[in-house]
Amino acid sequence: MLETMLSLLKSTPGAIELGLLYALMALGVYITFRILDFPDLTVDQSFTTGAAIAAIMITNDFSPWLATLAAFGGGLIAGACTGLLHTKGKINGLLSGILMMIALHSINMRILGAPNLSLLGVDNIFSSMSVLLFMFIVAFVVKVLLDVFFKTDLGLALRATGDNERMIRSFGANTDTTKLVGISLSNGLVALSGAFLAQYQGFADISMGIGMIVVGLASVIIGEAIVGKRSIFLATLSVIIGSIVYRIVVMIALRVPGFETSDLKIITAVIVILALLIPSVQRSIRQKNMARRRTTELLSGTGSKSMGGDL
Repeated sequence: MLETMLSLLKSTPGAIELGLLYALMALGVYITFRILDFPDLTVDQSFTTGAAIAAIMITNDFSPWLATLAAFGGGLIAGACTGLLHTKGKINGLLSGILMMIALHSINMRILGAPNLSLLGVDNIFSSMSVLLFMFIVAFVVKVLLDVFFKTDLGLALRATGDNERMIRSFGANTDTTKLVGISLSNGLVALSGAFLAQYQGFADISMGIGMIVVGLASVIIGEAIVGKRSIFLATLSVIIGSIVYRIVVMIALRVPGFETSDLKIITAVIVILALLIPSVQRSIRQKNMARRRTTELLSGTGSKSMGGDL
């Protein structure tokens, strides 16, 4: 038992690092699923796109900073393509994401040139700095920039588009533009996360983005359950905290006897299911308790009136 506890303590900084690395991806998922109410499955491959662009540029002696910036740009383009399919092509949002996800798989293979590409022995952003400190700063800066953006006219229009698209269109806002900006920004952040992760783990793999949409959703839901979403400031903060908590929970779950690394996907699915069910159960219990109190109050009031009438 003591050995397990010591192992968990030693692994916690690594889990926090991963949580911060994936926090950018979770923020991207938050923009599409929570702000725009758009089911964007492009995420599963735009994550790999960012990793692939960064990896191939770094191995070809480009600056890691330039490679990471290019990865962000690649994500923006991928998101823009999904947005154009939906807004200009009038294709269903879910189908647009699926089509782009399929196309990106082949594009990612073209970029990488092989199923995986090693970055071992090559200088990258994390070669000369603390991963934990750097990713904390990056996550904080991105969070603040998003908070500021969502308070601008375009950001407010984007939020309103997700809340009530018909209403915001009646005010003369171009909802196609807001959707395009939101989906592009989302996938740009997802690709940026992929670029950082590839440099952190020392390789880019064609399958590294599979299931990212579920991981992002888990981070968003867990964060909202812990911190809440009463304001944009708290909502973006909750996503980052949710990403870190999710990684810590996964780390603990993988150390439970009987679980193996290959069980990561089912652990993720169970965490998401519980995160979705617990608020629903809590809401149902609150409603039942409220209904019970109202019934008791009504019965008490009826009883009092009856006694008054008898007197």
